[in-house]
Amino acid sequence: MTLYRDEGIVLRTQKLGEADRIVTVLTRRTGRIRAAAKGVRKTRSRFGARLEPFTHVDLQLYERRSLDLITQAETLRPYGEQLVTDYPRYTAGTAMLETAEKLTSEEGEPALRQFLLLVGGLRTLAERAHDPRLVLDAFLLRSLSVAGWAPALDECCRCGDRGRLRGFAIAAGGAVCARCRRPGAATPAPPTFALMLALLRGDWEYADGSQPRHRVECSGLVAAYLQWHLEHGIRSLRHVEPEEPAGSAESPEPAEPHDHMSDPDTRERV
Repeated sequence: MTLYRDEGIVLRTQKLGEADRIVTVLTRRTGRIRAAAKGVRKTRSRFGARLEPFTHVDLQLYERRSLDLITQAETLRPYGEQLVTDYPRYTAGTAMLETAEKLTSEEGEPALRQFLLLVGGLRTLAERAHDPRLVLDAFLLRSLSVAGWAPALDECCRCGDRGRLRGFAIAAGGAVCARCRRPGAATPAPPTFALMLALLRGDWEYADGSQPRHRVECSGLVAAYLQWHLEHGIRSLRHVEPEEPAGSAESPEPAEPHDHMSDPDTRERV
């Protein structure tokens, strides 16, 4: 058996036998892996709590023919502790985990950019500087971009015209101009296009100042575009709370805007 180490984010767990678990982890070097953790469901387990979803962990594993075996687990950052008490952030984070798993369909295939994006997204959620639905939509748009499915947002996806965009055609690849628009295409407001572009590029000043109706429209388009490309629904998206009307919820504690999803510091261990 070969011993190796890697760090990753725990995506989900499932029961195995009476006391064990299968742990799905998106790792920095190896990509998405499924590994067995022995005895972690016992109350006296040494590292059962370290292998819960949302946890950023450093792992030591034995490579085996079937499931690799986790022999050590060290917590680097327990994002779950900061998310489970906040339902909107918890559901947004759950949708991130599910999306990251769906977009890394091949086990053992390196996916460094997706790993860094997920770490940055969870850190941004935990810091509470932005509305959780905005953070989720930014993560989804950038995940699609990493996968090679970035939607056209500032030019027509059919003819490349940068004039006034009149529709959003999911199957065609994004925004369309008046000439290229076909029946059935959505007709989002111009600020909705601007919001989607801001989230993709990390312009949080614009995104945080956007209006609720444009956020709702943006979320609907992003979710539909994601699920079109995945060909399977993201089940956890149905639990994500919609945007609150203006003035109906407490504002998050002020924090200096920072985009961890495109921050090179995310490449360092936290």
